[in-house]
Amino acid sequence: MPDSRFKSLRNAFLTGLLLVAPLVVTVWALRLLIGFVGGSLTPFFAPYLPRALMQLPALFWDVVTTVIVLGLITLLGYVSHLFLGQFVGALGERLIQGIPGIGGFYNSVKQFIETFGAKDRTQFSKVVLVQFPRPGAYTIGFVTNTGRGEPHSVVTGEHWAVFVPTCPSPVNGFFMYLPRAELIELEMSVGEGMKTVISCGAVLPSWSDPAAAKASIGTR
Repeated sequence: MPDSRFKSLRNAFLTGLLLVAPLVVTVWALRLLIGFVGGSLTPFFAPYLPRALMQLPALFWDVVTTVIVLGLITLLGYVSHLFLGQFVGALGERLIQGIPGIGGFYNSVKQFIETFGAKDRTQFSKVVLVQFPRPGAYTIGFVTNTGRGEPHSVVTGEHWAVFVPTCPSPVNGFFMYLPRAELIELEMSVGEGMKTVISCGAVLPSWSDPAAAKASIGTR
């Protein structure tokens, strides 16, 4: 009986020790940090404090000094990381631009993205197929405006403003007013249309043919 009580007390003590140990270690580490940082720097500016503030406990100023130092170190690390990241990015960009063939394509894609980036994609309302440069040949175009203006007053029928980019430099292209009836609207998003143009058709967005899907269901 006494032996079982001893084991119970021992187990309770070990359980309590496991719960308290992390807290003790944390407090010890904080005291060590505050004493090392705050205790070393506080004496340098303490004599210059107003008399009313000098009445506060020394531990208070040690804590304040430690917080300020840690904040400055964090800010320094953030700024250094930011500028270092920009330096590495600029260096990598220069290396890519120096590769024959790839450098020119990279510059075209970068210029296209900067010109028609996410914040400017709203000027493209939808993706359409356009017969260009001859009837029977189709290319991707972006509708920029469906409203009516002075140009519409001298043409017959509904016309939409369409931008047709060129490859492999999609930042250049052709702007045309085309008859609405000659445009084929696509379901792909503007972003997917941009990817298709930039890759010269090598990258196509995923798409399921509704007619093929219905036929597949009918054969089951």
